[in-house]
Amino acid sequence: MDAGCPRLPDTVLFEIFLYLDHADVLSVGLVCQQWRAVARDEFLWKELFYRYYRVSRDVPRHPGAVSWYDEFQRLYDTIPCVEVQALKEHNDQVLHLSFSHSGCLFASCSKDCTVKIWSNELDISLQHSSNMRPYNWSYTQFSQFNSDDSLLLVSGVFVGPHNSSSGEIAVISMENFTLLSRVRNKPYDVFGCWLNETNLISGNLHRIGRITSCSVLWLNNAFQGIESENVNVVKRLFKIQNLNASTIRTVMVADCSRYDSPDLLLDYEEQLAASSTCPVFDLGSDSEEEEAKPKLPPEPAVQELPDAGGVPAEHGLQQLFGDIMEGRVRPAMTETELETKVAELFVRNRTKPPEPNLLPTDSNSKTKYLIFTTGCLTYSPHQIGIKRILPHQMTTAGPVLGEERRSDEFFDSLDHVIDIHGHIIGMGLSPDHRYLYVNSRAWPRDCVISDPMQPPPIAEEIDLHVFDLKTMKEVKRALRAHRAYTPNEECFFIFLDVSRDFVASGAEDRHGYIWDRHYNICLAKLQHDNVVNSVAFSPVEQELLLTASDDTTIKVWRSPRAVRIRQARRPRPRKLLFSWLMNQKS
Repeated sequence: MDAGCPRLPDTVLFEIFLYLDHADVLSVGLVCQQWRAVARDEFLWKELFYRYYRVSRDVPRHPGAVSWYDEFQRLYDTIPCVEVQALKEHNDQVLHLSFSHSGCLFASCSKDCTVKIWSNELDISLQHSSNMRPYNWSYTQFSQFNSDDSLLLVSGVFVGPHNSSSGEIAVISMENFTLLSRVRNKPYDVFGCWLNETNLISGNLHRIGRITSCSVLWLNNAFQGIESENVNVVKRLFKIQNLNASTIRTVMVADCSRYDSPDLLLDYEEQLAASSTCPVFDLGSDSEEEEAKPKLPPEPAVQELPDAGGVPAEHGLQQLFGDIMEGRVRPAMTETELETKVAELFVRNRTKPPEPNLLPTDSNSKTKYLIFTTGCLTYSPHQIGIKRILPHQMTTAGPVLGEERRSDEFFDSLDHVIDIHGHIIGMGLSPDHRYLYVNSRAWPRDCVISDPMQPPPIAEEIDLHVFDLKTMKEVKRALRAHRAYTPNEECFFIFLDVSRDFVASGAEDRHGYIWDRHYNICLAKLQHDNVVNSVAFSPVEQELLLTASDDTTIKVWRSPRAVRIRQARRPRPRKLLFSWLMNQKS
């Protein structure tokens, strides 16, 4: 092959390789003598990389890469895009997937009202299945392992009296798969989450008016049935007012302790600064690229709290009612607008102020953030609320209603609010909890919401935003490729997941998607026969990805490199046949 390989100018050879398939580029390069001669030419591989992947030249090389050739190979060889197994034990839509922290197990939730536990070995196999219908559940929708993988939180939709639906959380022991406790959860799409090894967070909703309510977030001990006679097993964490039919949903907890040592810095200037003190990383030799400053989106809006030092709420209410009775309010308020105005005035002097200095300054801080979707204009979730959880709040010990507060501090305020200007349909944290990824479907630009019960139409294209929880700013541009078609009033959650180098998401277009976190490019589309509801990377092996779909299957995807390694480990059929023949002879 080498002898017959014609001698071409390097630039011509390079142009030919631009039109080859990714695998062909690597395989042909192995047998062509001339290409081997230039294979380590960084300039050629750099040009090939930028043009092949259509990456902006402002983007430097991945901080962990040693060469452009290795980067080109990494983005081909380590993406989990090869289907190796399809699991068909569910008999209805599969809604959610979650791995244990060890990566040895994962759980799946489904409209068939079961939660299934799978063993992640060479070939994935079903280990246990729990049917929740005996507990009046309609279906299971979410699961999460606690930090030591001894307990599994399972969230579902509970059918109560008169067919009213709420939510419920069940805690299952991983030692013997017994049900330890059940906790009511309202609304059901709060989902619930672990705060630490033995305590979980649930929600409750109290109606105050037609479009005004109060969300209460509770801390629950997982062993309620065992410990309830001796110690407190529940404690109120926060009580937050909701306006314009909004509610708190989709709670999750972020640990601030690793913010100063993330797995991957997404801000290129921070990468450059880190490289000056960390010689392990090589950012490449082109200083112009390294110094290029990315254009960041505007800083997300922070919700401003009413000034408590202004007119007292009681005087404000009296003045509002006087203006209404004497006809000084023009134009006339609708019933909805009046309820919202009264609620805002009522809460003005009855809210505990936000915690000062939200951003963590101590890298060893034990502070955690409670993150959830919320809103202020309409019932569809369009804001992300962030509330700091202090160390003394992380236990159910103490008064059931939480720490003592003044009588006028009836509600808790949010410490930070990020406005998405669209319907939020998914959230996920990076493994180091430094970055929050958010799936959303945008509202029309400059839209005005006059009725909270009629939110604006939403785009079919899904935007995947990235927020730095250390700075509370959006970083990079939104990732795009995936789509959704369900209208606003029927919109449902599409779960995403983040590994060290990749981010993946489901979509309604019958595909799962994988992007590279550093280069902000889409790397793979993973096909199903229906909506892809959830994706999950193995926490110990990012070259393994699971996807769950309305087609009732769970698909297992591995990288080309992992497939080659697995095939090399398997015994060859010829050897097995030879051994069998020898045994027959003997």
